Amino acid sequence: MPMIDIYAAKGTFDNKKELAQKAAQLIMQVEQVPPISMFKNNTAGFVHELDDQSFSNASGDSNYVRVQVLTNQGALDRDKQLELTEKLTQLISEAAHDESLKDRTWVLITEAVPGGWGLWGHAHTNEELVEAAKKELSGK
Repeated sequence: MPMIDIYAAKGTFDNKKELAQKAAQLIMQVEQVPPISMFKNNTAGFVHELDDQSFSNASGDSNYVRVQVLTNQGALDRDKQLELTEKLTQLISEAAHDESLKDRTWVLITEAVPGGWGLWGHAHTNEELVEAAKKELSGK
């Protein structure tokens, strides 16, 4: 149930809600989780618009996009990391209608430590999340 934060200069994206939803759906696809409510309701994207004077690279440019993905530990093996980075970069460039943004999109993948994933008022371990998903899949 990843959280995706997309940071960009104001005006980069026309439809921020659509981008947030597509990013959430994309990571569910890459992680290969079942479309149960536990995952659909708790995987989310957030688009943060920044004044272009509030961020910069070392060269002084503010035309970059930063995508921060926070997911539970072990959810993405190396192949999934590569796939997710490629597909998120493509999604960002399409949403911005700017093919050159592929060269200016940073994707950072972070894994929550065991107990570092709070949901339903509880700091879950990965094993607890897996058990909750199994319970929902079984209908119990």
